[in-house]
Amino acid sequence: MPLNIVLIEPEIPNNTGNIGRLVLATGSRLHLVKPFGFEINDKRLKRAGLDYWQHLDVIYYNSIEDFFLQNKDEKMIFLSSHGNKSHWEIDYSDGTFLVFGKESVGLPKQLTEKHKNQLFKIPLYSKEIRSLNLANAVAIVVYEGLRQLK
Repeated sequence: MPLNIVLIEPEIPNNTGNIGRLVLATGSRLHLVKPFGFEINDKRLKRAGLDYWQHLDVIYYNSIEDFFLQNKDEKMIFLSSHGNKSHWEIDYSDGTFLVFGKESVGLPKQLTEKHKNQLFKIPLYSKEIRSLNLANAVAIVVYEGLRQLK
C-alpha cells in the first residue's frame, strides 16, 4: 500500500468524494475520522466519488483518540498551513500516514503542537489566500509522495 490518507472530521462531502477517487486511483487507503459534517450516504459524496466508492479501501474511526490508538506505531505526517517545512521535505515511505484536518479550521491545535517535527505545509505564494481546497491539497501531497516512492 503506497500511502494512507487520513481525514480528521471532514465537513464537505464533495471533497471527501473527490479524495476517495484519488485514493482509489493511487492504490492508497482512506481513513475517515468522525464526526463528519455529512452522512456517509450523502448523494454529494457519492456524486463526487462516482460509482467508485464501493471499491475504496476505507477505514472509519469514531474519534481522533480511536484513530491514534489503532495506529499508534505508524509513521505519521501532518499537513497544515501552520507547518514550517514544505511538503517537498517529507521523507515518504511505503505506508506513510498523511493526516489532514477539517476544511474550516484544519488540524486541532493540540495535534500541531504535539507533532511539530512532523508538521508540513504546501507553500502558498499569495498573501491573499489562507489555504488550498482540501481535495487539491491531498492530491498535491499524495502525488509528490508517489513520485518520491517510484
